[in-house]
Amino acid sequence: MALGMDYAQQDCSLARALEVVGERWSMLIVRDAFYGVRRFNDFLAHLNIPRAVLTGRLRSLVAAGVLDKEPYQQSPVRYGYNLTSAGRELWLPIYALARWGERHASEGGARTVFSHATCGTRLDIVGSCPTCGVLVAPQDVMMRPGPGAVSEMRQDPVSRALGRPHRLLEPIEQLIEPTTEPVG
Repeated sequence: MALGMDYAQQDCSLARALEVVGERWSMLIVRDAFYGVRRFNDFLAHLNIPRAVLTGRLRSLVAAGVLDKEPYQQSPVRYGYNLTSAGRELWLPIYALARWGERHASEGGARTVFSHATCGTRLDIVGSCPTCGVLVAPQDVMMRPGPGAVSEMRQDPVSRALGRPHRLLEPIEQLIEPTTEPVG
């Protein structure tokens, strides 16, 4: 018997949310969108995901209103993906899951450290700034490699760019060094 693709028998909001972002790779795509990844090829390189799977997940996230798809640099055939306001609401669940992973599923400490861009204080467990006493919006969050980052593990251009401190939601294109690789 094949595994179902939805939670039709579950009458709860969590099941409905999982129908949107619960497929394998979907939350990592949304995470990368927060990190500033916009282009298909950058998602592809950073996630090392099969092209057909990425195409399907991007299509479903756009259809669900999590991402917007727009022409990239006035090209009729290349697109960029941006989080919608509904997509930006996923910041706290993604942050909470990452923090849970630090405590229960990782060794060596945080792979990424998130801090309040205004004062530099590391965010607490719920995404607030202990110094300023505010829940920090994603555009006001700085990310940088943490003590558990494994720099030699990934060397694709996106991973190298994400190894530099920058604000969430800022497009990483300006952080990626020019390459001679073919663009597809």
